[in-house]
Amino acid sequence: MFNTVRQFNFPTVIRFGAGAVKELPAYLKSHNLSKPLIVTDPNVAQLPFFKAIVEDLKTNGLSVEVFSDIHKNPVKSDVYKGDEAFHSTHRDSIVGIGGGAALDVARAILLRIEHREDLFKYDDLIGGDVYVTNGVPHFVTIPTTSGTGSEVGRSAIIADDETHQKKILFSPKLLARIVFADPMLTMELPPFITAATGMDAMTHNMEAFLAKNYHPICDGIALEGMKLIAESLETATNKPDLESRSKMLLGSMMGAIAFQKGLGVVHSLAHPLSSLLDTHHGLANAVNIPYGMKFNIAGFEDKFYRIARNLDLKNETGEGVVQYLFDFNTKINIPHRLSDIGVKAEHIETLADLAFADFAHPNNPKPVSREDFKQLYLEAL
Repeated sequence: MFNTVRQFNFPTVIRFGAGAVKELPAYLKSHNLSKPLIVTDPNVAQLPFFKAIVEDLKTNGLSVEVFSDIHKNPVKSDVYKGDEAFHSTHRDSIVGIGGGAALDVARAILLRIEHREDLFKYDDLIGGDVYVTNGVPHFVTIPTTSGTGSEVGRSAIIADDETHQKKILFSPKLLARIVFADPMLTMELPPFITAATGMDAMTHNMEAFLAKNYHPICDGIALEGMKLIAESLETATNKPDLESRSKMLLGSMMGAIAFQKGLGVVHSLAHPLSSLLDTHHGLANAVNIPYGMKFNIAGFEDKFYRIARNLDLKNETGEGVVQYLFDFNTKINIPHRLSDIGVKAEHIETLADLAFADFAHPNNPKPVSREDFKQLYLEAL
């Protein structure tokens, strides 16, 4: 193991803490940027804190263009519309503000500006990252949820408008130059979004820790990320305060840093629910994680023992971890069954096909067959 040379990469500058977002105007001006394209989603665009950010930029003499015409599960046409907005209004930078969907679209627009081939030519799953050779505009991210951790990522997941198949755009060039991670922007998240995005972050950390690639730095980050989320998600969901929101934002970023090591079976179960049924990604992960973790126990008992010890569970086994996940979902009002979120028996075969074709499970600690996916869906139904 130790006679092989490996490469470890870690992300960008992060300004973290209550009020961090107020540094944005001065930061842009210090880099001689005056015409940012603000990319967000339609919901965030209507919120008071977003309007305050835009007003603060304008007060400081910056020209602001807002692009928010994106889908809940982003598609290629969203990116092309954003590219048109950037060029037609002569922008000089991109600021992504929002959750995973907004930041994925922002990052894909960033790529599109100077890479004019069909967007999916750059799909990392077919080696398209080698074509990401040109420059990109200055890029800033500001998270408003504690889930995907996209603010510290270097990839974007965008679906085909027709087939709904998800593609991954990846390059170190797509990393934000700076992140303004302000927990105050997450304070008004409704309980459902807090719970679903929070369990998305828990899934990132847990799957990264179990992923088969060797990356002890990510393992350590994933364990601490799990612990922070375990300590804070219930409070953040049911009675939020600055401490719980801050821990969730940190846990979310840590999950996204850790999952550069890889993800696994749970994400491959979840992705088809979003593409086929438009299920919220965090909710899809939340419902599936106990079943996916149960599948992974055999042969990896030592890893589950470490997770259980890290979470201070009385039952320090894989089964203890699975029960903990079911109980945790109950505390934050996440259902235990796929049938409770709109999945029907007639969906199972198509879901199994899509899950088996998904990009995440090759990094699962054990192989997952199409039949395994079918049985997992049936168990969770």
